[in-house]
This record gives sequence, structure tokens and C-alpha cells, in this order.
Amino acid sequence: TDIMYVSGITPPALNAGAAAGTPVEFGDTKTQTIGVLKRIEAILAAEGLTHGDVFMMRVLLVGDPSKGGKMDFAGMMEGYNQFYGTAAQPNKTARITSQVASLVAPGMMVEIEVQAAKPKK
Repeated sequence: TDIMYVSGITPPALNAGAAAGTPVEFGDTKTQTIGVLKRIEAILAAEGLTHGDVFMMRVLLVGDPSKGGKMDFAGMMEGYNQFYGTAAQPNKTARITSQVASLVAPGMMVEIEVQAAKPKK
């Protein structure tokens, strides 16, 4: 079995083409989770893997100011459930979700890393 490690992936900016000096926006926890999982999906696809091959996931969430500084676990799950446990991709992965103080850029509230396995042919 080949194992692929995808280190911490952060969300894409929603306003990537914004004018210089404009604060970068990433959206809420659900939006960021979807953005991160789409990025991971592309990384996996480049190696011939899918979310169905993921066997371990680590999710880091920053507290959401609109939720009193608590992590938005429900929002993360709304995004996660679009990729895992669906009719198209029924697998779910072992996962840990933790709240952290901050991530690499202000406004980022989600970072995810995964491990995936592909059987050797």
C-alpha cells in the first residue's frame, strides 16, 4: 500500500483579486472547510486518489468571533458532509478536530491535513 500525506491545507481567499491593502477574506467555517476540502481533492486527484481513500484527517479550527470565540464544529461538519458519507462517496474517515488560537493568516479559521492510502497494483 502506498500512503500519501497531505500536510496542513488552508482555505483559498474569496477575494483573491482584491486591491492591494484590502483585507483578505476567507468566509465562515463552512465556506472555509469546503474550500480546503476542494483543494485536498485536487491534490489527491493528481495522485490518482479520492476522498474515499482518506483514512485519517486532522482538522484545526480557530474560534469564530461570531460564536463567542468558540469553534464552529457544526459549520465544519456541514462542509465535511458534502465530501464524506455521501451517496457518491460513502466512506468516512477517522478524524480529530481541535480548536487552536490562530492559523497562518488573519481570518483563516480552518486547516486540514489528511492521510490517504492506495493499494499497490
